[in-house]
Amino acid sequence: MRSKVGLVDLVTRYIIRQKGKKIRPLLVLLSSKLAGGINERSYRGAVLVELLHTATLIHDDVVDNADKRRGLWSINKVFKNKVAVLMGDYLLSRGLMIAVDGKDFDFLGVITNAVKRMSEGELLQIQKTRKLDIDEETYFKVISDKTASLIETCCTIGAMASTQNPELIEALRKYGHSLGMSFQIRDDILDYEGTSSITGKPVGGDIREKKITLPLIYSLNKVSKKEIDSIKKLIKSKNDSVAVKEIISFVKKQNGIEYAYNISRKFAEDAKNALTVFTDSQTKLALESLVDFVTERKN
Repeated sequence: MRSKVGLVDLVTRYIIRQKGKKIRPLLVLLSSKLAGGINERSYRGAVLVELLHTATLIHDDVVDNADKRRGLWSINKVFKNKVAVLMGDYLLSRGLMIAVDGKDFDFLGVITNAVKRMSEGELLQIQKTRKLDIDEETYFKVISDKTASLIETCCTIGAMASTQNPELIEALRKYGHSLGMSFQIRDDILDYEGTSSITGKPVGGDIREKKITLPLIYSLNKVSKKEIDSIKKLIKSKNDSVAVKEIISFVKKQNGIEYAYNISRKFAEDAKNALTVFTDSQTKLALESLVDFVTERKN
């Protein structure tokens, strides 16, 4: 990540202070180990996805006008939007150059498709947020592209680093997709039932941003048009905390959280089932345990 430009190094050092869980590079390494064994390509793949992920987080904070990231002030808050956007571009290009220098051209097709899907998913969500007309099919499309695509990419690249067996690569791709779907649905549930001191994010944050997620989509499908219009009016209100509480109460009353949790668990089971082609090992157990962690997590 080093550069001859002093500002780049300054921002980089600040980014490194933001300690994340590093789940995505771990997924690359675990997938690689399960599919055949960790090698130099596995490490390059892990670095590539972490740089891409970090770049997308920096850009997301600009898009969302976010003030904080992982407990610290966001890059856009400290260094302003122009630096944040350019820094995100820099990290993405550094990741791609690592793949080019290592002649990992097969990685490039997978990673660029993920970037395309992530951008499309974000734009589709913005389009639907403006109209407040998102349905379940569109919601699954959004989270598949926005979140699951990168986790799917991690597992695919990890597998590709250590095997050419299409069955094993596809099994880990499916695992990553299902894990990503379960992860995002759980994240959306936490917006309704989480505790801000644990999650680090305000409860009802999605509602304030007018994002309609699975618990609310299901709940709206159960009531009359008059009630739907009433809830949408509350969503459009100016960040009113009373309105947010009313919407959360409405979702709980309609069992929207329970419904979303069941869908999350179904994707979790799909993720575990995708691993049945592999023999039992500590690595397989670790990937299965990660599914349980994602489904039950509180932050």
